[in-house]
Amino acid sequence: MDDNLVWQARHFVYSHIAETTRPPRVNETAAHFGISIEEATELYKELHNHHALFLDTDEMAIRMANPFSGIPTDFKVHANGKTYFANCAWDMLGIPAALHCDAVIDAVCTESNDKIQLEIKNGEINHSPVTNHQLLIHFPLPFAQWYDDLVFT
Repeated sequence: MDDNLVWQARHFVYSHIAETTRPPRVNETAAHFGISIEEATELYKELHNHHALFLDTDEMAIRMANPFSGIPTDFKVHANGKTYFANCAWDMLGIPAALHCDAVIDAVCTESNDKIQLEIKNGEINHSPVTNHQLLIHFPLPFAQWYDDLVFT
């Protein structure tokens, strides 16, 4: 497989997400590069093997292109007039950084179901009046074990 094409595909995936808020489907990637769906599927598998994205292999769909989620989650990031979904609390902070923009984040605490809202302005985190307490992000597993079950992590 052409290594250059693999990384061009990664760039396309992230550009597509930034523009549309969702990852491209395999057929969209195939059409973009003028290749077959089978070849685009192989690109996705190669990116998955490099941990450049995480596939739902049953559907051959992009589940995660960190920090972006390919499915709706409790971590919504409103930026540039669009709403993106993050995979977790850590990734919700990564989306404004990846997009180089200000954002408002609406999330739900996994343990308490409390609503959390943060504003990212000029790279700084500001609590909104909705969130009036100290926030911590908890990682249930050490980093070395994240890929054992990335969806859980």
